[in-house]
Amino acid sequence: MVGRAPGVPLLVCAFRGSPASPRNAAAHVGAVWSEAPCPVLVVDRHGALVQLNRAARSLLPRACGGVRLADIAPSWLSDAHRHMAAGEPGVSPGPLTGSIDERHFEAYPSPSAEGGVVWWLVDGTDRHRAEEALHSAQERSSVLAEASSRLLATLNVPRCMEVTAAMAAEHLAEAAVLVAPPHGRRHTLTYAHRGGPVSQVTRKIDPRGVAGLSEALQGYPPVPARWINPDDIPDWLIPEGFTEPVGSVIIAPLPGHGVPAGALVLLRSSTRKCFSDGEEAFARLFAARAGAALSAARLYTEQAAITATLMRELLPPVLERVHGVEYAAGYRPAKDHERVGGDFYDFHPGADPTQETLVVLGDVAGKGLDAAVLTGKIRNTLHALLPLAADHQQVLSLLNGALLTSHHARFATLVLASVSRRGGWVQARLTSAGHMPPLIVRNSGEVEEAATRGTLVGALPEVSACTVETTLAPGETCLLYTDGITEARGGPLGDEFFGEDRLRRALAECVGMPAEAVVERVQMLAAQWLGGGRHDDMAVLAISAPKTGPLSVVGGEVRHAHNRRSR
Repeated sequence: MVGRAPGVPLLVCAFRGSPASPRNAAAHVGAVWSEAPCPVLVVDRHGALVQLNRAARSLLPRACGGVRLADIAPSWLSDAHRHMAAGEPGVSPGPLTGSIDERHFEAYPSPSAEGGVVWWLVDGTDRHRAEEALHSAQERSSVLAEASSRLLATLNVPRCMEVTAAMAAEHLAEAAVLVAPPHGRRHTLTYAHRGGPVSQVTRKIDPRGVAGLSEALQGYPPVPARWINPDDIPDWLIPEGFTEPVGSVIIAPLPGHGVPAGALVLLRSSTRKCFSDGEEAFARLFAARAGAALSAARLYTEQAAITATLMRELLPPVLERVHGVEYAAGYRPAKDHERVGGDFYDFHPGADPTQETLVVLGDVAGKGLDAAVLTGKIRNTLHALLPLAADHQQVLSLLNGALLTSHHARFATLVLASVSRRGGWVQARLTSAGHMPPLIVRNSGEVEEAATRGTLVGALPEVSACTVETTLAPGETCLLYTDGITEARGGPLGDEFFGEDRLRRALAECVGMPAEAVVERVQMLAAQWLGGGRHDDMAVLAISAPKTGPLSVVGGEVRHAHNRRSR
């Protein structure tokens, strides 16, 4: 068969009458069609060619009168003619489609007045190719959209590599291998084979043994597929289950954010056609999406690791019983998804029971990470000033100077408590620097306010403070708290502060409770008062003298088994 110009329709006439009727057929069709630009074939009902015009002869050079249509035309045309000539039920009179000499045609049957059937075959090759190209573009756009959605849905690097390899094997090739950037001399390899599982291994390889792989891992432009000899592909680059000989290979770099994210190797067996230029271009587009997702996942992983390292320094410590004194604390940031904020507490136990334990609770102006950074600086500064902890005034003055010379334009309020155990009692020196005074829960149910006052730190050239001493009998508690507790806005109408009076009443119900129970009680009541409303950072810290024996009531006074009167 020979080709012809596109857009030329082919006319086939099939008659149900006698096979020897070319003269009648010509009379019916007329002379006009013989010079028509579209080929015309006249075939009788037995499948024999009766007559054809000039265009048909150029399309089908072997066609001539008496030749069977099945011998010179493709099966889709001869079969359609046979069914139409036999008048079989269910045969659609609409257009049929098929190829002749690598061109695409649409056949339109039309019965003649004498019982024949006329077929118009319109050359739709260009339109068919355009439709195929559009369909392919739509499919590739869908694949890229799915890739973006699935890859960006995870910030886990191994999972992102698995999804990339699996999608590449499903939509781009028969098998895919993702080669990650090296860690030392080892690379993580992710294998995927269409219809098979995805596997991941880390091994020592030499990418220089594969044409274009070493360059791709360094972020250089891809090597054309035609430059890669499939016979040179090493065994370690072929996924398990891919048993066919490699016939075509694409190696596409995975571009990242300034640093290459790896390379994607696509494999196709020798039984399939080689990768086309269009498929290579699409593979590069897919690799660009995958590289961006992998780079984002790696960046997130690195930032998460850095954040976790820094967070360990910013998070408040875990308190416990030290040197015979119970300590407990609780913290709730203003935003529940955050872990640090402007309220803080710290804890520095003495080296032995004879030395005081320094406890600090404070509130930095502001919320969120900016405030947390300053709390970290305050905690570090106080840690450096521990040798001077016996003098609260000196510690506050030095801390004030350090904050004034920093770039932070924030101030803080805080309470210092130096605690020690003396027999069964606990002695505490308390100093407030612009903060709410601590509250002391006595065994009698009375709630006292420590008489300490002072100026905040980080705002004025000088800081003044008053230190008071108090003694806690077994079962008594000293509570340090921030204004996030008392200024928790909620209640029945959602606009009322929790207030100091409610806090005092709540503490009066905590007589004899251990420090941890007091903290949990205060936090629970504040949370219930808030409901689902917004709130400031909230921190609370309890210092308790543990009970040394059962309580008894004598003459309205609370006494312990050791017969010392509780204050």
